[in-house]
Amino acid sequence: MINRFKAAWHLFVAELMKFGTVGGLAFVVNAGVVWILMHTVFQEGGHVKAKAIATIVATLFSWLANRYWTFRDKRQSDTKRELIQFLIANAIGMVIELACVGVSYYVLHLTSPTASFVSGTIVGTALGTIFRYFAYRFWVYAVKLDDEPGFAPSTASEMAAITGRLPVIKTKAGEKYGARMSEERGADTQTPGGPSAS
Repeated sequence: MINRFKAAWHLFVAELMKFGTVGGLAFVVNAGVVWILMHTVFQEGGHVKAKAIATIVATLFSWLANRYWTFRDKRQSDTKRELIQFLIANAIGMVIELACVGVSYYVLHLTSPTASFVSGTIVGTALGTIFRYFAYRFWVYAVKLDDEPGFAPSTASEMAAITGRLPVIKTKAGEKYGARMSEERGADTQTPGGPSAS
């Protein structure tokens, strides 16, 4: 059990570090694009549009980086399905970010580029990133923990190693395979012609 906990801990730490690196780079892409757009094309209004464009660019970067690096061992065989799920997760993440800009701009009447940048790119991206990680980990790239590359063996294997008994597996005929094998191994250890228990 301790080995499984350690394996799970290292697995998630390594994964979170990769996800955090991709997220940090995506943040730079997002922030750079939105800052440029808010100070050029969308300087007079259109801050929500600038944020939407920046988020789309950052999302494409994030999909490629997460697919081919962070979750490369968990990619789905159906790329189209994976992409659709990824886009749905990011659409919800984008709504979270845009909602932050919308509340800041239209509700709180903070209309400066700096206020929109802080509300959308700092607060919105932080909230969107938390949502995205859980959506990626448990929906887009969901893999049973025992199937994770590098994860500790199953509890049944651990118990077999501790007790010396094979796990009981029922065959199609209904035999208890593990118990039968254990009995056969026990019979093999008796000395031929030796005394038998009466």
